[in-house]
Amino acid sequence: MSPASPSGDVYPGVHLTQDSRIGSYVVLGHPPQGREFGELETWIGAGALIRSHTVIYSGNQIGSHFQTGHGVMIREMNEIGDHVSVGSHSIIEHHVQIGDHVRIHSNVFIPEYTILEEAAWVGPNVVFTNALYPLSPTTKSSLRGPHVMSEAKIGANATLLPGVVIGRGAIVGAGAVVVRDVPDEKVVVGNPAQVIKDVAALEAYKLAQTEDGSR
Repeated sequence: MSPASPSGDVYPGVHLTQDSRIGSYVVLGHPPQGREFGELETWIGAGALIRSHTVIYSGNQIGSHFQTGHGVMIREMNEIGDHVSVGSHSIIEHHVQIGDHVRIHSNVFIPEYTILEEAAWVGPNVVFTNALYPLSPTTKSSLRGPHVMSEAKIGANATLLPGVVIGRGAIVGAGAVVVRDVPDEKVVVGNPAQVIKDVAALEAYKLAQTEDGSR
C-alpha cells in the first residue's frame, strides 16, 4: 500500500499497489455513515493516479490505471472498471457501475444507481438525475439513474432524467435535456432532446470508420 499523502488519510481496509501515485490531501477508505473504519474493504488496481483533494469512500472496487483530477468525490459501494478517468470536481454517488475505458470530464454529477458501460464518454458539467419526483413519499424506493450504453457520448452541460437509456454509440448534444430513451447510433439535441440524424451521417465519424474499419 502506498503511504498516506501529506496531510491526507489512507484508512484501514484500503488496498493499493506500490506503483500507485497519491496526491496531497487525499482521503481513501472513509466509511459511510453507520459503518466502522476498515469494515468495508476498498480495492484500487495497479497504476492508479489519484490527484490532490480526492475523497474515495470505503467499499469501492476500482480497476487498474484509474485516475482522478483534483477534488473528486466518490462515494461508497461502486464498481469501476479498468482505465477509467474522472475529471476534477466531479461527484460519483454510491452504487454506480462504470465499465472499462469510461471518460468522465470535470464538474460532472453522477447519482446513485447510474450505469456507464464500456467506453462511454461524458463531457464537462453534465448532470445525471435519479429522482423523478424529489421528496415524494416514494422517492428513495424508486431512484433510477440513467443507463449510458457502450461508446455513447454525452455533450457538455447536458442533463439526463432518471432512468433514461442512452443507446450504444449514440450522441447527446451539448446542453440537451434527455427526457426519454435515445436509440442506438442516433444524435439527439435540444430541450426536450429530439433525434436529428444518425451518427453515421456525421463527417467526423465517417472519417473514423474509414481509418480503422469500425465506427
